[in-house]
Amino acid sequence: MRLVFAGTPAVAVPSLTALAAAHDVAAVITRVDAPLGRKRVLTPSPVALAAEELGLPVIKANRLDDEVTAAVAGLAADLGVIVAYGGLVREPLLSTPRLGWINLHFSLLPRWRGAAPVQWSIIEGDTESGATVFQLVPGLDAGAVWSTTRTPIGGNETAGNLLGRLAESGAAQLVQTVDGIADGSLAATEQVGTVETGEVTLAPKLSLENAHLDFSAPLDEVYRRLRGVTPEPGAFAEFDDVRVKVLDAAPARDERRPAPGEVVASGRRVLVGTATDPLELLRVHPAGKKPMPAADWWRGSGVERMTAR
Repeated sequence: MRLVFAGTPAVAVPSLTALAAAHDVAAVITRVDAPLGRKRVLTPSPVALAAEELGLPVIKANRLDDEVTAAVAGLAADLGVIVAYGGLVREPLLSTPRLGWINLHFSLLPRWRGAAPVQWSIIEGDTESGATVFQLVPGLDAGAVWSTTRTPIGGNETAGNLLGRLAESGAAQLVQTVDGIADGSLAATEQVGTVETGEVTLAPKLSLENAHLDFSAPLDEVYRRLRGVTPEPGAFAEFDDVRVKVLDAAPARDERRPAPGEVVASGRRVLVGTATDPLELLRVHPAGKKPMPAADWWRGSGVERMTAR
């Protein structure tokens, strides 16, 4: 198959690498170089760097406009493949490849349509996740499904860990799907369900407020949110009015039970009370300082108690 690939972040790189080894990737579309780091240095996307290493032509664009459509039309591609590009594919580009576009989405569609499916699946307590390859249509992640794979969500797994696993397994799934489309052995199945009946759920992009830990909630809910927003946008709370990112933590079900939001030391352990059992802080990043073990942060604070909110 002659393909055009669209993707931007690191999670799309395994798919690009696998497809380039199995098929003819005519060009790669990715977003333009972005300023990164404290010095805001313009840096190519992970997909752009991977494409250059593979010797593939790169089209950099933040909008898939008429210029991009014309470039893709000139490639005479059989199929477009998109993995976390970060923009919408609309007509006439949607119909420009001979067989349209397929999308590798990291959820069990129709559950978790949208930009942050892995994060919301953890936050909401799903025990299973996976990846779906579906036919791209104008509706949000609503096209017919070509293939689905499933995997359990680990009880301590963060969104970053799970997304990394799905990126690797999804790359193999994507190649198998393209192979099946090429030889006619696969058939797509239409998605069914509605938001009202619960089959369809939405996973909007996470805001900073979504990363705020509410210690008045039960421990399981607090811990799921922390895992779901790690590493981005990063869990945080206000500790005596100082914003502190919680980089790593663990349930402490066998410990004393401080009041919700109360922070206490238990030996070298730093515990925050919730509505049920406490959460043990393991690694934190206070505003204006470097990341550090929670015990070092607590010792440096010079207080016996503080309150998180």
